[in-house]
Amino acid sequence: MTNFRIDGLQYANWSEKIFRQLREGNVDAIHVTISYHENFRETVLNFEQWNRWFEQYPDLIIKGQWASDIETARATGRTAVFFGFQNPAPIEDDIGLVEILHTLGARFMQLTYNNQSLLATGCYESDDTGITRMGTQVIKEMNRVGLVVDMSHSADRSTIEAANISERPIAITHANPYEWSPALRNKRDDVIRAVTENGGMLGFSVYPHHLKDKSACTLESFCEMIARTAEKFGAEHLGIGTDLCQDQPDSIVEWMRVGRWTKEIDYGEGSAAAPGFPPMPTWFQDNRHFGNIETGLLKTGLSRAEVAGIMGNNWHRFFAENFTPQEK
Repeated sequence: MTNFRIDGLQYANWSEKIFRQLREGNVDAIHVTISYHENFRETVLNFEQWNRWFEQYPDLIIKGQWASDIETARATGRTAVFFGFQNPAPIEDDIGLVEILHTLGARFMQLTYNNQSLLATGCYESDDTGITRMGTQVIKEMNRVGLVVDMSHSADRSTIEAANISERPIAITHANPYEWSPALRNKRDDVIRAVTENGGMLGFSVYPHHLKDKSACTLESFCEMIARTAEKFGAEHLGIGTDLCQDQPDSIVEWMRVGRWTKEIDYGEGSAAAPGFPPMPTWFQDNRHFGNIETGLLKTGLSRAEVAGIMGNNWHRFFAENFTPQEK
């Protein structure tokens, strides 16, 4: 059996350097964010940019649409790139755009970023009213076409409702357990349980604001956390979603948090004194360091099959089952 290495979420400042580091780290596939607050037309421009990169670096990356593309990438020494949105902004207020965007290559869409959206409530809101009427309809359409519901930045009630409303498994592509590291973006046990009991996936993040001890988090602490989560919820529902934002300028953090919804600076879970990107932990600076996580997980007592699942095989299975249109 092939053991795949898959990252459930990155938002790097893409370049030939990073594409080469993906290959050095033997990363077979990544889910990349191509929209935070962009509308439909602006998102199409981001698809265009990726098409240019696929043309420029055909020996390093290929467009990922189906799980079989990961196998092709592995066999040819490349990385398959899958697209997703961290906000439903690309569908604007038009449910018909769900299918159009899936046709263009989108495979994940968060129902919210940090704020309330037309579909659900974000994790920074004080009042979580759950999935909206439009949200229920959009989930149904996403299920139909094969666009995965991602609740990484959503509030608790909204996430639990999404997991129960969705006829197909949903994902939290990049977050950690709240119990291990209390942060607005991390997930409480009842939220993780709702997602995993419905067949969904949780991808563990190495973004420092979501780590215990932040940038000083140790590899041992991170891997033990994963092992304990596997005991609770089953290793088959777990993966890695690093949330790596490599080489991004601090202005991009501002764009993530602020978008076009406020004139003020929103520092999120960072501090006003250090509004930019926090330093990554020493054991995961870039894609070349995926092997450190695998080595660390093997020391926790997880079996080799469980570790292989978390490092990528579970995502591969999830992609295979959930990217295709629903059978009629």
